[in-house]
Amino acid sequence: MKKARLIYNPTSGREEMRRLLPSILDRLDQAGIETSCHATTGDGDATREAAESVQRGYDILIAAGGDGTLNEVVNGMAGYDDLPPLGIFPLGTTNDFARAMKIPKRWEDFCDLVIENKTRPIDIGKVNGRHFINIAGGGSLTELTYEVPSRLKTMIGQLAYYMKGIEKMINLSPTELVIRAEGIGEVEGEFMMFLIANSNSVGGFERLAPDARIDDGLLDVIAVKKCNLAEFIRLVSMALRGDHFNDPRIMYFKTERMEVTSPGHVLLNLDGELGGELPGVFEILPRHLHIFSHE
Repeated sequence: MKKARLIYNPTSGREEMRRLLPSILDRLDQAGIETSCHATTGDGDATREAAESVQRGYDILIAAGGDGTLNEVVNGMAGYDDLPPLGIFPLGTTNDFARAMKIPKRWEDFCDLVIENKTRPIDIGKVNGRHFINIAGGGSLTELTYEVPSRLKTMIGQLAYYMKGIEKMINLSPTELVIRAEGIGEVEGEFMMFLIANSNSVGGFERLAPDARIDDGLLDVIAVKKCNLAEFIRLVSMALRGDHFNDPRIMYFKTERMEVTSPGHVLLNLDGELGGELPGVFEILPRHLHIFSHE
C-alpha cells in the first residue's frame, strides 16, 4: 500500500477542506493509498512539513490550498533528490498554477487523478535560495496578493484582490530597475513591474504569457515600462485579449537566468507570497518535480 501525506490549509477556499477531508481520505484509502494529514498552523509550517515528509519517505505528497500553500510545499520539497510526485488540490482564491495545468477542482476528480498515477515533469524557478512554481515578480502592483489579509480572501474571494488593486492603482508609481539576462544584455530604466512566468496562467490572466511552457527549461519575462494610470489600465485591457505584446511599453523575452537589481527597496512576490527583496538572481530548475496531471 502506498503512503501519502496530505498537507492542507484549513482556511483556504472558505474553509471547505474541513468538510471534504473525510471523503477524500476514504476514497484514497479504498484505492490502496493510506493517507495521513497535516493542517497548517501558520507561515512556514507547510514548508517544514513537506521537508519532513520527503525525509520520512512518503510515496506521495498532496498540497491542498491556494497558491501560497503550494509555494510553501514546493519550497519544502525542492532541496531534495528523488522526490515523490506532488498532488495539487486547488482550494484558493485564484489557483493560477492548478488552472494552467487543468487540475480538477472537484474532489472526486482530483482523487481519481492521484489514483490513476498520471504524472508529468515540470520546471520550478529559484531566486535567492527560495523557489517558485508559477510566478515571480516585483513592483508595487505585485505586492497586492500578499497584502490582502487571508481572512478577507476567505470571506469574499477574488473581490478582495480587486479592492486592493484599486487602492494600489491610485498610488501607482514606477521603480528604477536594472535587468541583466542572456540575449538582451543590460537594460536600465523605470518599470511599473516585472513578472517571471513559468506557466501561461498569471494572476487570473490566461493570456499574459501565452507561450510560457512548464517544462521548456525557460522563464518567460514580462516587464512593464513607466506609464501613467490611464496607460496602465489600457495595458491591462490589452492583456485580457493577449494583445499587450504589441505595445512598446512591454518588454518580453525568455531566458534561463536573469539578474534584477534596484537602487530602491523592491519586495519580491513568489506565487502570491512575500519572497524577500531585490537584488535577485532568477534561475530555472528544469523538470525538477513531477505533479499529478492529465496534461
